[in-house]
Amino acid sequence: MAVLTDTKARAIKPGDGQIAHGGITGLALEPTVKKGHGKWILRFVSPISGKRRKMGLGSYPDVSIAKAGELGRQYREQLANGLDPIDEKNVVSLEIKIPTFQTAAELVHQELLPSWRNEKHGCDWINSLKMYVFKDLGSTPVTDVMPKDIANVLRPIWLEKAETASRVKQRMHAVMGWAWAHGYVAANPVDVVHHLLPKQGDAARAEHQPAMPWQDVPKFVAENLSGGNRSVSYNALLFLILTAARSGELRGATWKEIDFHVAVWTIPAERMKTSVIHRVPLSDAAIEILKMQLGAHEEIIFPSPRAGVQLSDNALTMFLRKHEAHSDIEGRSATAHGFRSSFRDWASNHQYPRDWAERALAHAISNKVEAAYHRTDLLEQRRVMMQAWSDFIIKT
Repeated sequence: MAVLTDTKARAIKPGDGQIAHGGITGLALEPTVKKGHGKWILRFVSPISGKRRKMGLGSYPDVSIAKAGELGRQYREQLANGLDPIDEKNVVSLEIKIPTFQTAAELVHQELLPSWRNEKHGCDWINSLKMYVFKDLGSTPVTDVMPKDIANVLRPIWLEKAETASRVKQRMHAVMGWAWAHGYVAANPVDVVHHLLPKQGDAARAEHQPAMPWQDVPKFVAENLSGGNRSVSYNALLFLILTAARSGELRGATWKEIDFHVAVWTIPAERMKTSVIHRVPLSDAAIEILKMQLGAHEEIIFPSPRAGVQLSDNALTMFLRKHEAHSDIEGRSATAHGFRSSFRDWASNHQYPRDWAERALAHAISNKVEAAYHRTDLLEQRRVMMQAWSDFIIKT
């Protein structure tokens, strides 16, 4: 049988029958919807299943007659060796698609980078993995990463550099969480690694931010955050206290996140520490602050007065330090984050359910059995609690 020529291939049109390649058994060009275009098909009987199969080798003229013949010869060789070329191609394709731990980490880093306002944090995130993980696990496919591998990486720094080790573990968890979300692994191996490591001591415990006693918050607010013509920092700090939000959540707040009709602030998952969307019920005082900020910026609720961008990370802390020198309140907080603890202590002392307070603070639920039963964010119950907190700190 003569080998197919370009002249004959360019003349193929819809409705024509397939044209045999001529040089390779079972290889033919089938017409498509456009004259002079077709698709290469290799028909064969699988040496494994014994079934007739059809394999695509690309489209003509993108895949030339010569190239189709070359591919056909390769696959016929596999058949002669007892291999099914379709199965072999699928295996190779699967191997190519499975990323290594380092590749996955770099992809996760790039995805998270836009959500980090602090460039240094982005550098620290990937550099810690380069320093402590990539040497041992970087070239390992994510499908092969086991809990013991995670533990072996962390063990040398687990006790001596406890805080660093905890951060590295958290970042490895994010990488393997990405692998789980994309279907490469059935479970996150970092979830069980604590069973393979010794218990960390006090060095590994998170350092708590200095918190103002909850009994003193109303006095602080009355002395420093009341009156007319308040600045953006005044309004931002009071709004933060009223909502028990984190500084980053507040500084990144935009008008599209506010629903005045139902008095709810919805913080997107990418700006939450837990990476879970969080709804905040807004008290009457919180709504009034938002109304004061209308017109300050078309997108950002609490913009920096000078640059018209988000307030800096230290803006609220600097405001607090400026005013603490003029306050006679002992145990006051030098950080905005400390007011979250003040709120938590107030909620406990006023017998509000632990569940309500923990959800108001958007804390992650470490107990997985408990987490399985949390099917609602208790928005309306929290609304009552947050209004009471507002009434407590702002005396009318």
